[in-house]
Amino acid sequence: MTWSQTGEISLIPYSQLFFVFNKNAITSSTSFTVVFVLLFVIITILYVTNLGDALTAKQSPTIVTDGTNSTVACNHHFGNLPMIPSFFPDSHEVELHNEDAAFLDNLRQVFSTSKYQNHGTELEAMKAIQIALKMKDSMKLKKAKRLFEHALTLQPLHPEVLNHYAEFLEENKNDVITADHLYVKVLILCPNHTRALVNRTRTMPLVEARDRKELERIDKKRTDLVTLKHNQSALKRIRKEVYFLHIHHTLALEGNTMSLSETRAVVETKTTIPGKSIMEHNEILGIESALRYINKTLLNLSERLTVFDILEIHKRVLGHVDPLSAGTFRRNQVFVGDYVPPPASEVRYLMERFVEWLQSDNMKLFHPVKRAAVAHYRLAHIHPFVDGNGRTARLLMNLILMKAGYPPVIIRKQDRSMYYNTLQMANEGDVRPFIRFIAHCTECTLDVFLNAHEYDRPCFKALEPRTNCSNDAISL
Repeated sequence: MTWSQTGEISLIPYSQLFFVFNKNAITSSTSFTVVFVLLFVIITILYVTNLGDALTAKQSPTIVTDGTNSTVACNHHFGNLPMIPSFFPDSHEVELHNEDAAFLDNLRQVFSTSKYQNHGTELEAMKAIQIALKMKDSMKLKKAKRLFEHALTLQPLHPEVLNHYAEFLEENKNDVITADHLYVKVLILCPNHTRALVNRTRTMPLVEARDRKELERIDKKRTDLVTLKHNQSALKRIRKEVYFLHIHHTLALEGNTMSLSETRAVVETKTTIPGKSIMEHNEILGIESALRYINKTLLNLSERLTVFDILEIHKRVLGHVDPLSAGTFRRNQVFVGDYVPPPASEVRYLMERFVEWLQSDNMKLFHPVKRAAVAHYRLAHIHPFVDGNGRTARLLMNLILMKAGYPPVIIRKQDRSMYYNTLQMANEGDVRPFIRFIAHCTECTLDVFLNAHEYDRPCFKALEPRTNCSNDAISL
C-alpha cells in the first residue's frame, strides 16, 4: 500500500468521515482496511480526550460578543492566571445552625404568616443574629448592637430575635429594664419559650426592686412638698404657671400649635390669637373648663367616681369644639392607628366595668401612680368617645393623683413619641413601661413645685430633658 505524495490525511466532519488518497493509491485488502480504520478511530479518541483535559486545566477561554452572532476567544489575556477564586461562601457556610432545630421548626410554622413576615425574611434575621453573636463574642459590641437591631427590624415579633437581643442588652449594656420588657414580649408571643422563662425569672426581681425604688423616691418628694414651708405668693405663682403648662402641653400632644404664651393669653384674656384657628382656641377653653370642674367639684367629692362623672369631664373637654359629641359615647367604630377599639355597642358596658374596677379594693392597694397610669391606659384602650379620649384620660389620671396628694402631672410635648410608644407597649401586653413613664413625669412635676423659690430658672429646668441615670427606671 502507498500513500499520497504529500503523505497527508484530510479530516472532514464525522457525518461524512472518509479518507482522501492519492490518485495512485494502492488498494489493499478488505481486512487490512478495517484494521486501519479501527486504529485511526482509537488514536482520534485519545487525542480528543487529552485535548479536553488540557483545556480544563487551563480554564475555558473567555468569550466576548461583538453585538452579532459571532464570538471571539480572548483566552490569551488570562493564560497565566491561576484558578479564579470563589467570592461567595459555600452553601454549608451560610446554613442556619441551631442546637434546638426542632424548636425552630415549630417557630417557623407559628410565625410564617404575613403578620410576622412583613419586614423581611426569617432566615435573613437569624443570619444577622448569628453574626451579631460572633461580634459579641469578639467584643465588637457596637457592630453587634447594629446587627441585633437590624434583625429586630426584619422580624420585630420573632421570639428568638427578641430573646437574643434582650440577652445582649442585659449582659453588655446593663439595661435590665428593656431586657425584661423584651423577655415579657417573648413570653406573650410564645408562653413556653424555655430560655425566656429562665431569663425572666432572673430579671423580674431586679426590675421590681428598681421600680419600687423609683416610687419611693417619688413618695419622698411628695412628702417634702407637703411639709415644705413655701412663701405663699411663690406657691400661688407656681400653681398658676403649672396650670398654664398643663393646658399647653396636654393640647400640644394632640397637635395644637399654640405656644405657651399664646395659651396663657387665651386663658387669661379670652382674646383670639391672629393666625390661629377657632378650633385651637376652643380646645384651650375646653381643657380649662374641665380643669375647673375637676378642681371645684370632683376633687372634693367624697362619693365614688361614676360613669356620669367621666362623661361630665368629656362634656367640658369637647363642649366648645363639638357640642353634639361632647359628653356622649361614640355610636360608630373608630380606628386608632393599628389599634381597633371595641365596638360601639360594647362601650357602655365596658365603661361600667371600668368604673367598678377602678373603685375595687384590689385597685386601692395599688400605688397611686400605678393606679392613675393604669386608669389612663384602660380608658384610652376602651376609647369611648369619638374625640377627646386622650385629654379625658389624662384628666382622669390627674384626678386620681391629686386625690392622693400629688400635683397634676405634666406630660411634655417633647415626650410625645415616648408617650405613645409606651401606650403601644401596653397594648402589646406590658403596661409597666407606661407606668414608668408616668412615674417619671410625676417626679418632674414634683420637682417644679419643690423648686418654686427658683422661679426665674428658664423654662422650668425640671421639665427640660435630663441626663440619663443608671438608677432611673426609665431612660429619657
